[in-house]
Amino acid sequence: MDKNTGNRLPAPGLPTAGLSTAGLSTAGLFDHHLTDEGLARLWSMLDSGRYEVRAPQEAALLCVAWLVRAGESAAAAALVEEIRPFAGEVRFAPHPADRPVPGADAVHVRTVGEVAGMLARRAPRPGIAAQHEALTVWRPFEDELLDHWLRAGADPGQDAGQDPGQDAGQHTEEGAALLARYRRLAATHTRCAKHLDPKSNPAVLRRALEEQVAGRALSPRLAGLLRHAVASMVAKRGRPGSAEHTRLRGAQAAQADRAAHQDLAALVLRRLAPLDVSRGVEDIGPLIAPVTAEEAARYGLPAGAVVPAPVRAAVATARSAPLDTLLEHGLIPSAEVLGEVAEQLICTHTARGYADPALRTLMAATYRAGRDRRYPSWWTPEHHARITELPWVRAVAPWVADPVEQARSTLRTLGEGWVRAFPGAGLPNSTVRMLSGLARLAELPVPFAAEPLADSYSGMAGPEVLAAARTAAGLLRGTVYERYHGIDYAAVRDLADARDRHGFALLCAERAGRPEQPLVSDPAVVAQAHILTTSNLATLVVHAGLAPRGGWGGPARGAFAAATGPAATVKSTACAWRQLLFHLALCDADEQASVLTWIDARAARLPARAAARIARPLADLRQAAAVR
Repeated sequence: MDKNTGNRLPAPGLPTAGLSTAGLSTAGLFDHHLTDEGLARLWSMLDSGRYEVRAPQEAALLCVAWLVRAGESAAAAALVEEIRPFAGEVRFAPHPADRPVPGADAVHVRTVGEVAGMLARRAPRPGIAAQHEALTVWRPFEDELLDHWLRAGADPGQDAGQDPGQDAGQHTEEGAALLARYRRLAATHTRCAKHLDPKSNPAVLRRALEEQVAGRALSPRLAGLLRHAVASMVAKRGRPGSAEHTRLRGAQAAQADRAAHQDLAALVLRRLAPLDVSRGVEDIGPLIAPVTAEEAARYGLPAGAVVPAPVRAAVATARSAPLDTLLEHGLIPSAEVLGEVAEQLICTHTARGYADPALRTLMAATYRAGRDRRYPSWWTPEHHARITELPWVRAVAPWVADPVEQARSTLRTLGEGWVRAFPGAGLPNSTVRMLSGLARLAELPVPFAAEPLADSYSGMAGPEVLAAARTAAGLLRGTVYERYHGIDYAAVRDLADARDRHGFALLCAERAGRPEQPLVSDPAVVAQAHILTTSNLATLVVHAGLAPRGGWGGPARGAFAAATGPAATVKSTACAWRQLLFHLALCDADEQASVLTWIDARAARLPARAAARIARPLADLRQAAAVR
């Protein structure tokens, strides 16, 4: 029923209350959700977000419900009539869920299923398992052996075999029981092999015990070894039952009570089990919390045991949150991982244009549900167009903001995240290709240039490379970037205007000092193309409006730090230095001077090797910056 006007949608032959959806056919489920009860259930899902859209068509009835609640009964009825012929074959209803569906801005590094797979593959650590066995099995048994010989008279300073007053037959019977238990323990507990060392003190005690149980007198050598072993063990740990010995064994028992890493990983795996394996998790707190009393009783773990840091770090990668949040918490470790996360933002970029929160979340779920999971990089403009043309998505389209501006906003978000978090790194080629697709939806006049930058047969630069170079020329002519690299951006612009793809490729080869090498394969020539085009940075600034918060000084400092850091390689340093020059070129005069002063101070503190590596580039930078 229309919540505002009271007009009933077509749902013939069904009651309006008390009907369970269990056992309903696809058509019956469709009709049920058009009753008062069904619409109320859908409205509840929209408000709580507790639903799953596993395929795009499962969002259709939620769109109907949203239209009804918005007072658009005619649009809702038209949508119902359009999809009703398929109701017997297609499920148009969502699946109920215990947890809210992620919001339109939510992204994650790994899904719950991927994290679960990582934890399931965590193999037990043999060293830790052996230590646990030693503390819980063999140390207590050694104490019993030592106590037996002390009571039998093998105390330091006494003759071995001297009985202080207890019956020898009783000692023999106890000894036989100890040896039998040793054999059972050795057969069951095989991780710790120290007890097998014949020269160890416990082995000497056992060997002497075997002689005693067999009724044979100890040889003088074995008797001496026995006295020495007993004396050594008492000196090291104290007599069993003494305060010193009790304190030591108490500390060791506490250590043994600590759950093994793999046991705690298995507990976290159980906590993950009820969750949707295809999504991230908004709140990871309960997943990595210490062991509860209930879990301790059920799984034999110590209550309050803390989940190990490596396990917590693995679970954190499934955190679902806005991109800025993941970057602030260091959950995106590299530009490559940012590229993987970018796909999630790109696929839902249109959904973020809906003002209504419930509709925004629903549309994000719809776009995500279109993913073909067979391919790691699945998003394309064509895929996006197919989702956009679905009848229920079309029906709510009047409530979305300009999709072109939404695409540009997503480009800015990704570009700002990249420049802020990884100012010295270039974007992976796979990410550039996705950005190129998004640029089409954003109706940018210039595409992004992805490798290969030239035709493999002719060696001519691609048209998008010329466009990127022309954009860079307009932005950077007369800047420190042009002076440092010795670029004649006026000539570059002329080549681009003339669409001289061959001439541009020759220019790159000449700048690399390899005029016979093609642009498509020689790394030095390709590097010159990246310099002339700024690896798409100029395109993001000019056409997508990239402008990092706080200005370009921060990225410039970050790029210098990346170029001189301990993990820098020759290749990464070259890329970071190119990024540094770009960021610096967009600083105003005061900010540029401040960054250069900071660079000089930072360079003076570098280790000798790092300082030597950048000495020449730094001198060239100072010279280029001094020219106005």
